[in-house]
Amino acid sequence: MTAGAFSSGPSGPSGPVAGSGGAAPVELERPDIDESVTTNRPWLVIVWNDPINLMSFVTYVFQKLFGYSKEKATKLMLDVHHKGRAVVSSGTRERAELDVYRLHEHGLWATMEQEG
Repeated sequence: MTAGAFSSGPSGPSGPVAGSGGAAPVELERPDIDESVTTNRPWLVIVWNDPINLMSFVTYVFQKLFGYSKEKATKLMLDVHHKGRAVVSSGTRERAELDVYRLHEHGLWATMEQEG
C-alpha cells in the first residue's frame, strides 16, 4: 500500500475497525409504551388564589391575556377567589408553559398540570 492510501476492508487507517469481527448486529426490542395516552391529554393552566392581587386586576389580566369577555373573566376570577383555583386555559404543553409564564409576568400564581 502506498502512503496516504486506505484499504476498503475491515481495517481502518490505524488498524482493525471496532465491531467488524463479523458478528451480526443485534436487534433490540422496543418497550411497549402507549404514547397516545400521554400525548393526547391536554395541559391545564391553573391560577391559584393569592392575598395580594385585586379581583379587578385578575379579571383584567384574564381579559388581556386570553381575550375573555368581562363576564367569563369575572366568573373565572370568582372561582379563583371562592374555590381557591380556576382552570383558565388548556392545550399543548408548549402553550400551557407560555400561558403560565405570561401569568407570572403579571404577578399571578399559576401552575400547569396534565389533565387526567
